[in-house]
Order: sequence, then structure tokens, then C-alpha cells
Amino acid sequence: MINVALVGTWHVHFGGYANAIRRNPNCKITVLWDNDSEKGQKIAEEYSCDFEPNYEKLLARKDVDAVMVCTSTDLHKKVIRKAAIAGKHIFTEKVLCFNEADALDVAAAVRSSGVKFCISFPWRSRGDFIWMKEAVDSGLIGKVNYCRMRNAHNGASAGWLPETFYNKKTCGGGAMMDLGAHSMYFLNWILGEPVSASSAFTNVLVDSVEDNAVTILTYENGAIGVSETAFVAQNDPTSIEIVGTKGTILSGGFMDKTCYNIGEGWVFPALPKPKPEPIEMWIDSIVNDTETPYGIDDAVDLTKTMEMAYANII
Repeated sequence: MINVALVGTWHVHFGGYANAIRRNPNCKITVLWDNDSEKGQKIAEEYSCDFEPNYEKLLARKDVDAVMVCTSTDLHKKVIRKAAIAGKHIFTEKVLCFNEADALDVAAAVRSSGVKFCISFPWRSRGDFIWMKEAVDSGLIGKVNYCRMRNAHNGASAGWLPETFYNKKTCGGGAMMDLGAHSMYFLNWILGEPVSASSAFTNVLVDSVEDNAVTILTYENGAIGVSETAFVAQNDPTSIEIVGTKGTILSGGFMDKTCYNIGEGWVFPALPKPKPEPIEMWIDSIVNDTETPYGIDDAVDLTKTMEMAYANII
């Protein structure tokens, strides 16, 4: 049985992760910490676990094997690094940190401890994304020179995104830092590490952080990557375009289909089964002592890309 501590309740996906842990027969939620004691105590009661206001005491408990981190992003370096040093397995929301230096500090602690670390990259578990990665790696469309992913929602314009997601200090940014992270880690997965970035960020309804954003990335092989996102997009389905020297892959859009064309017309391939959600694979890696998906190297790469994007806003 894996004893899991819930560390932070700030993120909008906290409930989904906590419930996944609660449902898993290999896990038991033993304790919760939050920097808001009143909120933390209330949610601890909901999950029938202890509330511990002192994070160091939580990490010292013998009935804590692993932590699920859903604090605000500005606390990630402190809480994740301490958890690694304490020898606790770690699952965390993205992004890891706001800058490469902090991310490398966390990574050093994770590698030294040997704990199972997983960052939540759920789109990489989807069947259509797995197929696109395999198709690109197989050379189906030749040398890839352009990849664009648009992933946007109406969180600000419809008013359902919490106001806390517009706090630059705790979030580090707005739409690109949050929702745009999915496009960024997909581009890294397909194209590798970027060498330059240029971003256009605007404020449509939110003044404190960007709610409408595009980042253009370049790569050593001449490829261009485009990450598009927004909190003010209505009825705007996720769409992906991957272009190579032999053909093109399209995915998503209003049809929510994946297809490719290498000169013989548009083909709709059979897609592989999706992988389990990242948190389920993290738990499984602890139980079976197997490799953890979406590990610390992936987390550092995303932070590096985000730092580059925010350093070069036109």
C-alpha cells in the first residue's frame, strides 16, 4: 500500500488527481498540507485524512511514501525539492518552475534521491498524440519542418477559471504558462529542444497576465514550432498541424479527427489505445518499480522552453 500525502489544493485539477488516488486500490491518502490552513482542514475532512500545517512534519511522517503536488507554481521548488530530499515519490502539475536554474536545483534533488517523479503531461497519453509521434519518428511525412498546436478555452471569457490563475506572482504567467504548457511539451516531444523563441502576448479581458498568446520557436534543423493558446476562445477546438518534406498530418479541428496526406489523398489511420492517465502510470511505477513516464528531464525541458518564451515577448 502506497501512503500518499496531498500537498496543496490550489490547482484546478486537484480534485481529479486526489480522487484518482483515492480510487486506486494500491493507495491510501494519509495526510494533507496546504498553506491556507482553513481551506486545508476542510478538504482534509472531505478526504478523511489528517491535516498537517507543518510541511516538514508531514515529510517526516512514516505513513507518507509519496506526495501529490498541487500547490501554486511559485511554491514548487521548495515543496518538491524538500520531498525529494526526504525520499518521497513525487507527482506534480506543470510547469515545474519558472526558470531553468530552479528547475535544475529540483532535478538534482530528484536524481540524487532516486524517487519516482512524474509531471502531468496528459496529452502525451492520448491515442492520437501517440500515433502522431510514431508517424513522425517513422519518417511517414519526411523531415518535419513545421509543427503547430492550438489549445485554447473560454476560462476567462466564460468566467469559470479561478481568479487565482491571474496572479502573476503565484502563476508566473497567464494562458501560455498554464494552458499553453500542453502545446509546449508536445512541440518538444515532436521537434526536440528549441534554440530561439518569440512571443506575442495580449490582454483581452485580463489585465494582470496574458489571456491571448502565441509563441514561435525555432530549432537547429530549421523547423518552426508554434504554440497558440488563450483563455478567451469560444468554440475553438484544439488543432494540430505537422508538416514534413513528404506530407502533412492534421489532427483535431472541428471534426476531431487525425489524418495524413503523403500524396495519395487524406488517410484516417487507426489510432492506438490511449495510455493510462499520468497519475495512474506514476502509481504503477511505484508499485512495480518500473520507469516513470514524463520524468524530471521532460519537466526541466518544459521550464526551459517557457522561460525562453517569456523572455522574448514582442
